[in-house]
Amino acid sequence: MKERIDEIVEVCLLAGKLMLESGGETYRVEDTMMRIAASFGMPRSHSYVTPTAIIFSIEGTDSTRLLRISDRSTDLAKVAAVNDISRRISRGELTLEEARKELRQVGRAQPGYPLWQQTAAAAAASACFASLIGGMSHFFPSLLSGGMAFWCFEMVHRFVKIRFFAEFFAAFVAGGLVLLMERAGFGGDVGNMMIGSVMPLVPGLAITNAVRDLMAGHLIAGLSRGAEAFLTAFAIGAGMALSLAIR
Repeated sequence: MKERIDEIVEVCLLAGKLMLESGGETYRVEDTMMRIAASFGMPRSHSYVTPTAIIFSIEGTDSTRLLRISDRSTDLAKVAAVNDISRRISRGELTLEEARKELRQVGRAQPGYPLWQQTAAAAAASACFASLIGGMSHFFPSLLSGGMAFWCFEMVHRFVKIRFFAEFFAAFVAGGLVLLMERAGFGGDVGNMMIGSVMPLVPGLAITNAVRDLMAGHLIAGLSRGAEAFLTAFAIGAGMALSLAIR
């Protein structure tokens, strides 16, 4: 019996870890873990989730586990995959071993799009935003600076795990490229091109999750996600300001 309880806790923690690392809201992570436990015959479970840790226990047992979350990114495909597995568990379509195997497959899955496609999408988004607010003369300069900024962010973040420095450097590169192109006679308004260039770096998901967690009553998680979004915005602004200062 104890071995089965430990296996249930392991599956619940694995599902919560995958969702939290991939950008899922804390209240959704807690709900998913408790639903999985209930589906496997453990209706009295408790979970406490913050952006950096998961505590999970089953009432009446000594199976209480703490899991540290150190890496967080945005991969909503994994969140959707874990949600689908959770629903299939609730419908009784998966055994405990099958659920664990499928969750591990989700964890091993590579990002849905390679880096060059992500960079191309970021470049196109930057160009479209800049054109929307400033006209088509901003399209190609923002296309180049936005794509280069996103690529720099990904490269730096692979070696420096602190996102603040990667975001700061990416914003500095974007601002520097915009200023160089403006000096060479390309584009139009510098401000519009800079705004478009950093749009892929803006912490939209972090802000959304912070508000949703606060509305759901998860005050600590909501405030911590809000602080994370503020630091990202500060890093972007500081990088842009430095590029303007050495203009």
